[in-house]
Amino acid sequence: MAGLVGSRDAEDANDFIQDVASRLANRVDGHKAYLEAVEGTFGVNVDFAQLVKLYGTAPEAAKDRYSPAVCIGTRKQDTESDPDRKHVSTSYVERQNLTMRMSMRRFTRLTNAFSKKVENHCHALALYFVWYNFCRQHKSLGGVSRAMAAGLTDTLHDMEWIVGLIDARAAASGSRGPYKKREND
Repeated sequence: MAGLVGSRDAEDANDFIQDVASRLANRVDGHKAYLEAVEGTFGVNVDFAQLVKLYGTAPEAAKDRYSPAVCIGTRKQDTESDPDRKHVSTSYVERQNLTMRMSMRRFTRLTNAFSKKVENHCHALALYFVWYNFCRQHKSLGGVSRAMAAGLTDTLHDMEWIVGLIDARAAASGSRGPYKKREND
């Protein structure tokens, strides 16, 4: 898994795509926001296409509150090499984003749970992805975790295991663990 919490700028896009490239064995499809980073990292060794969503105007009744514009269609656009057009889709990433929003309220807009500190946001993401990949049983994978399906482990882990990882890291670094009482408390 590759991930980066940062800005939606060229520098972070390049850092992210270079991290992705270091983890891949095969060619990949891409996303518009990373067009230059993908080309700069992979050169011509990438099948890259865009699914451009076409939006209409926001409904008149929703002008006074947050409401996204209505998607009125899509257009597939090849940008590099020779992507398989039947696989040009946002379905997988849209589903992953929905799963994250439903699992972590930090990604729900207009709520008081929205992340305010980047540091805490990164910690929440790390916990979520460890749980999602090592603890959650995925029906589409036959009831095993993603880590089990990938051959990284043969054990379905639980939250106690995650807490053990956190405690072990805190002990190794000499920092106070999340459950230790401070002297001033």
